[in-house]
Amino acid sequence: MVADKGMMEKKWIIRRYNSYQDYLDGKLPDKIIDATGKELPGESVFYHNVLLSEGITEMLNLLTGLGTPTAFSNASAYLGVGESTTAADATQTGLLGTTVTYKPMETGYPTISGGTVTWRSVFDGVSANNAWQEFTVANGSDNTAVNLNRKVDDQGTKASGQTWTLDLEITWS
Repeated sequence: MVADKGMMEKKWIIRRYNSYQDYLDGKLPDKIIDATGKELPGESVFYHNVLLSEGITEMLNLLTGLGTPTAFSNASAYLGVGESTTAADATQTGLLGTTVTYKPMETGYPTISGGTVTWRSVFDGVSANNAWQEFTVANGSDNTAVNLNRKVDDQGTKASGQTWTLDLEITWS
């Protein structure tokens, strides 16, 4: 008997720049001081998330052509960050914090290479200047859109003037 098994690895990457100009120039520092005075690495990598039931249903609708699904494409995908520390659960329908920010895709994203899709958003010096403790990718610009997933992980507090980028890589095998 042959058993099929699918694997999905979720990898999140935050790159922290002291300014938007540093981001444009590719000057990623080794370390950065966040809004609370905490020293953070210029780049953080963290893993896993919870797929949300609404996101799973949207993927199945996209796969089968049923319903009227919206793709997680450059035109409609947004990465979101917020400050809630409530544990992720499949029944949730977005970010839970009172301060949440959704940003559209960077030009050219998402990308697909082999079995990996990568979404990237840029949070400039005036956006998402709060604790970064929850993360999602959605097919719209707020919690009313379908959120594919939710990750809870304390990644520091973005200071005004800093530019942080957020990537989500999902690898299917």
